[in-house]
Amino acid sequence: MALRASNPASPLSLLRQERQSVWLDYMHRRMLKDGELKAMIEARGMRGATSNPTIFEQAIGQSDTYDEAIQQLAAKGKGTIAIYETLAIEDIQGACDLFRPIYEMSQGNDGFVSMEVSPRLAADTSGTIAEAKRLWQAIARPNAMIKIHITLLFAVGMYEQVIEAYLKALEQRVAAGKPIDTIRSVASFFVSRVDTETDKRLEALKRPAETAPLMGKAAIANAKLAYEAFTKRFEADRFRKLMAKGGAVQRPLWASTGTKNKAYSDTMYVDQLIGPDTVNTMPPATLEAFADHGTVTRTIDKHLPEAKQQLAALEALGVKLKDVTDFLVADGVKKFAESFTQLLAAVDAKRAKLAGVS
Repeated sequence: MALRASNPASPLSLLRQERQSVWLDYMHRRMLKDGELKAMIEARGMRGATSNPTIFEQAIGQSDTYDEAIQQLAAKGKGTIAIYETLAIEDIQGACDLFRPIYEMSQGNDGFVSMEVSPRLAADTSGTIAEAKRLWQAIARPNAMIKIHITLLFAVGMYEQVIEAYLKALEQRVAAGKPIDTIRSVASFFVSRVDTETDKRLEALKRPAETAPLMGKAAIANAKLAYEAFTKRFEADRFRKLMAKGGAVQRPLWASTGTKNKAYSDTMYVDQLIGPDTVNTMPPATLEAFADHGTVTRTIDKHLPEAKQQLAALEALGVKLKDVTDFLVADGVKKFAESFTQLLAAVDAKRAKLAGVS
């Protein structure tokens, strides 16, 4: 990926002025070895990075970058899951070290690198908690962020439950006399997949005159309502009391912001979701597109009545947003689980193949 020198007037840099952080939605050991990630931090102003099973499946399974490490770990008798975890944790640690200066300069507000608990634990609360603690200890970096599947968010109602859980957790710590000033959290609210599924359902109605104006509108409208909920909850007196004790807002993190429909702008899920106290985690292609021709202005809380009208129009046509988001939650966990299975299969195949290579 060719990178231009850092430009304080570039679209990516200007996002900082709108109090939005850009995190890279990608991870690959090659980027750590050849200096590409370091260059992206310096030239593109990356403030963090996210990973998931799909990203690691593509990185480990579809390149030879990890082959030598797999061979060495296999020679030590490591099994498939242990090999994957070792590789992933090493990558997360390396990325954390690169982002550590940002973590320090931002007083712990940015500079995070995420690793996800196994999607097989999505319905296992106690297992998720134990896994999150184990991974945190294994990574052993203050700027590691462990992702759990309660934050696979598509619906505003579920997002409000996540906010409530966060506020209760802070309140419980305060009541117990524990500090809250070092706690940071983001809520991953998924975007483009909402349009993909909603557009599919609109097309199935075969009523183009009525459905055409609503194509590609649901995701942004849904995200705007989520930000409205965020603003109401974190500007209320309940949180102000926590803020006085050092509590930080739980920022919405816009996920799945790559444009999947080529008929739409390749920066639409960045251009239209800009606002304070948010994170946009972008895949490399979206990052470069926005750096080239993105538009920076506060948009996340603009045209809210229109967004509500669009969602009401969908409902009137029989395309119920709750049905869409319920499907996407189940489908999202399923897809991550499938990627995790494919990832382990790829590691296992390489382990077996490389075991006999000197």
